[in-house]
Amino acid sequence: MLQIAIVNGPNLNLLGVREPHIYGNQSFDQYVTQLRERYPLVQLHCYQSNVEGELINYLHSCMGKMHGIALNAGAYTHTSIAIADAVSAIGIPVVEVHISNVLAREDYRKTSFISSKCVGSISGLGMEGYALAVQYFQTPKTPNP
Repeated sequence: MLQIAIVNGPNLNLLGVREPHIYGNQSFDQYVTQLRERYPLVQLHCYQSNVEGELINYLHSCMGKMHGIALNAGAYTHTSIAIADAVSAIGIPVVEVHISNVLAREDYRKTSFISSKCVGSISGLGMEGYALAVQYFQTPKTPNP
């Protein structure tokens, strides 16, 4: 069975309550229940922390266990070289996910330290970005020539 981790950073534990005009009214737990129904052949492992070091430790713990990671590092996207280094070090494909369109927000959100370490980025499609990341990991990859 395909093992996929969804890793959420700071303040994403408040989805459904936090700034619903940006992030919507649905809690992450509600969304994950729907996601598991949509992808029954994928085992989803969800982790959230507001603490940078805990996120790094969790990413490290995924080595040898996960086939892919959907990472929404939240505000750490724009500040954490340490999380970028962890993504680079673990040898697991990571898709960067953002619920809001970070490029349409404040200027400081337009810089991502993790994007260059990821296989791709999904931004601005709401929580559906997580489903698109799972779909990406389910799709067989053709080796580069």
